[in-house]
Amino acid sequence: MAAINDLVAQIKDEALRRQIEAELKRVMKHKKFGLVFEDHLPEGLNDGPIYPGLEVVDSVRHAKDDQLWHALIQADNYYALQLLAYLYPASVDCIYIDPPYNSGAKDWKYNNDYVDTADTYRHSKWLSMMKRRLLLAKRLLNPKDSVLIVTIDEKEYLHLGCLLEELFPEARMQMVSSVINPKGVTRNGFRRGDEYIYFIMFGEATPQRLFLGDEWSLSTNVKEKKKESNITPDWTSMMRRGSHSSRRERPGLYYAIYADPLSKTIKKIGEPLPLEIDKDQDIDGLVQILPLRSNGSQGRWQVGPIELKQRINQGRIRLGKPTSYGFVVNYLPDGAYAEVISENFCIEGRADDGSLIAYKVTDEDSRIAPTQWKIASHNASEQGSTLLGKIIGKRFDFPKSLYAVHDTIRFFVTNKPNAIIVDFFAGSGTTLHAVNLLNAEDGGHRRCIMVTNNEVSAEETTSLTKQGYKPGDEEWEKLGIARYVNWPRTVCSIEGHDVNGQPLKGEYIGTNHRQMSEGFDANCIFFRLNFLDKDNVALGKQFRELLPLLWMKSGAIGTCPSLAGKSVPDMLILPENDFAVLNEAKAFAEFMQQVQENESLRDIYLIVDSASMYREMSKALTTAMPSRHLHTCQLYRDYLDNFRINIPR
Repeated sequence: MAAINDLVAQIKDEALRRQIEAELKRVMKHKKFGLVFEDHLPEGLNDGPIYPGLEVVDSVRHAKDDQLWHALIQADNYYALQLLAYLYPASVDCIYIDPPYNSGAKDWKYNNDYVDTADTYRHSKWLSMMKRRLLLAKRLLNPKDSVLIVTIDEKEYLHLGCLLEELFPEARMQMVSSVINPKGVTRNGFRRGDEYIYFIMFGEATPQRLFLGDEWSLSTNVKEKKKESNITPDWTSMMRRGSHSSRRERPGLYYAIYADPLSKTIKKIGEPLPLEIDKDQDIDGLVQILPLRSNGSQGRWQVGPIELKQRINQGRIRLGKPTSYGFVVNYLPDGAYAEVISENFCIEGRADDGSLIAYKVTDEDSRIAPTQWKIASHNASEQGSTLLGKIIGKRFDFPKSLYAVHDTIRFFVTNKPNAIIVDFFAGSGTTLHAVNLLNAEDGGHRRCIMVTNNEVSAEETTSLTKQGYKPGDEEWEKLGIARYVNWPRTVCSIEGHDVNGQPLKGEYIGTNHRQMSEGFDANCIFFRLNFLDKDNVALGKQFRELLPLLWMKSGAIGTCPSLAGKSVPDMLILPENDFAVLNEAKAFAEFMQQVQENESLRDIYLIVDSASMYREMSKALTTAMPSRHLHTCQLYRDYLDNFRINIPR
């Protein structure tokens, strides 16, 4: 209608113009059932094919290993979603977004201008913006088991609900009312203290039964719940028993574990010892534990040093009683751990040694949450604005409560310790903070990918413009939301300090006194999305820009590789990243040998022009290593075809 109204306004004959305007009003009254809105053109976006690349801006490393990397992508989320749809098609477990609420208070832009209450097409512009992004988001979600979560308030919840029903007819939808401000805010009527959360559930996705406190109950007469304290996880000795349990059978599983005898915590893990060496070097103040049997013979551990580090991070390792050779080392095997993180157990937190404290729950202990939430920790003022202020100061208005986001997503990923969670309206970074908190509670390795632009506020836009600055200038960019808010919060929350380097004070709610100053065992990388030239890509001139994409596509394992200042080699063998790249077809024989020798390689990228040559190489690799389940991909054809064909509509 916007275009028609513009055309009508150009009619010079006043009588004719009024007659046509009246006829248009009459026609507009006869709307079809459902959501009808002006489907605007993309808001200043290129709607043709794009060829994105990722540039590393910064990173933070605070994990004991390199197996968990989150990502922040600075970009317009429309373009970032196109990239993510290529990297993770139908494989994302949870999308959580808190889009602009379209309040008319200049909380979002359309065609580089803030949309305010005076804009006649404010609602249809907002719906058009949301529709394009939700259609892209649909490509990411696992249709067999995933959830899309969208928070909204009263200004657009009706429109949004109709749009979600229209775009996702195959899914189940439910809406929750959540109190975020118990005091309420007066808006020409009742004091509003809540907002709404839409849950769009695909396939088998359903909220899990969890141990919930009394405030989650709608009843005022809640009987006290009792835990079955005698039913605890099945901790097992980490020293191998029975067959294949000797050192000589698996020499790589004979190594020293160093423990502090006072705190009963593991401080260091040694490397596998050569067969001719019986004992590692002693470390002052620590007890060296070796897999020795009671008769003094040499055994072996159940897992290797790298796997042991990961299980310590997960809370699956604890020391038992003292022995003549140090301590008994206990662990949770895969089956027991899967049971602990399921809805059958309640994880209370972690012990002083980092091991999980959990007990089995009865049907009375675990419940499905109601659709009305009035939870004290969801207060956006205390656990959103105040908490964020402690970390980065007053830099962002109206952040979500950390615990509101944590609780919202945990209903769907509590039984998915390796879930991928995406937030493409990431704002201040609450979602990643919540994912790290959830991982710390149950030892999960859930990965969060955040997307936000680097816009400055309306007030800062006015001030910077008066000073002669424009977007792209350093003085402008350094105050953008990605660089000034999200990334500082991410770094500080992971490392456990504020922006001034002072340890964070306080402890996280419901985590057995976990101090904020501890930070989290996590890593995060900060990317800026750039656009590549498809001809240069086809000619292999932009491999450096594509390398971070291959790292992301292969699971973001290990430190993101870089070729800065180096020439592009014939091949890249990256066992620490689980992938390999063949750049020159002439090196295939050596490449194949290297792949065979490095068992951790899983994703294989072959840069060849000929489709028949690619098929031959792929067949040779998969035939030679059938048990490895290799995944091969032809570059650059796979990349170029994806963004040429899959243009969002």
